Amino acid sequence: MKHYSETLDRLRRENNFRQLPSALAEREVIDLSSNDYLGIAADSALRREFMEGEGRELSLSASASRLLAADQAEFQRFESLLNDYYGGRALLFNSGYHANSGAVAALARKGTLIVADKLVHASIIDGIMLSQAPFERFRHNDTAHLERILAKKAADFERVLIIIESVYSMDGDFAPIEEIARIKSRYPNALLYVDEAHALGVCGRGGLGLSVDIEGVDFIIGTLGKAIGSVGAFIVSRSQQMFDYFVNTARSLIFSTALPPLNIAWSRFIMERIPAMEARRTRLRELSALLAQALGNQAVPSHIQPLITGSSKSALALSAKLLECGFKVLPIRTPTVPPGTERLRFSLSADLNPDDIIRLKEVMTKL
Repeated sequence: MKHYSETLDRLRRENNFRQLPSALAEREVIDLSSNDYLGIAADSALRREFMEGEGRELSLSASASRLLAADQAEFQRFESLLNDYYGGRALLFNSGYHANSGAVAALARKGTLIVADKLVHASIIDGIMLSQAPFERFRHNDTAHLERILAKKAADFERVLIIIESVYSMDGDFAPIEEIARIKSRYPNALLYVDEAHALGVCGRGGLGLSVDIEGVDFIIGTLGKAIGSVGAFIVSRSQQMFDYFVNTARSLIFSTALPPLNIAWSRFIMERIPAMEARRTRLRELSALLAQALGNQAVPSHIQPLITGSSKSALALSAKLLECGFKVLPIRTPTVPPGTERLRFSLSADLNPDDIIRLKEVMTKL
């Protein structure tokens, strides 16, 4: 046990020891750490409408993996809706982690080079490691660096898998997807994989993400546990062939008990309404602009905005002071972000009040 004890002691010394947060006190706090970007998870009226309607009789367990589960009806209904939205073939997974780790590992078989943005999510990195494929990482959003790697190495491999996110979870910045798609088109053996976890519901036509209408995107990952207010994820590919390929090779799908039909039906219930939720998206953009002013952020306002503190100790201290003032803003520390870029991550929801952001600015000025 010595190794484990020493590891925990080191994390404590470095201010990187993590604990599951306890429930907040009864006093009201403004939550600026949630991924509930559209306020759907907190919308009791929507939840009540669903539970009093089609949700009443649905099962609370699939009782088996998707390949063995007897009841496929809700899965197929939801996948059919996604097929219509994206003009492709959708397959459901249990989470964004399951989707990325399973799909990347399945795609990057022998003869594949992976080229990923430096800041892609840990679930993608784990999929890369599981694949055991050679990989390169290009500097964040640096398309010139991406093209240099492709020009040098693409011809040596049967296929190249380019992996990016549309909105990056720690900085809230946007990928130049159209430019990356144009670069990809110059390499016939290249595939483009876009994780829309933090854009789905919030960005793009009808809230369907930033890559929905971009030609040349081969795989779209959508995560349902953030703006959609549910659980699970999906991957959209361009053909039935790739759907069948994932069903037969994505181990995170094959060997996991599927999500309950109740959750799948709730996801579909919400996704049916997402295109019409433009008022919530507009409100979120307005709040994003207010937050940018409060933080002195000169970048394009996003629903995710960081305040770099530069150390875990200072991030913890500022988070604690903000909580005393009624704002929940959690610290993000190494290894989630590189050393020296520790931060507070401000994450907005459309159900916040503009006055909350104005008061935050006053508090930040005092602090």
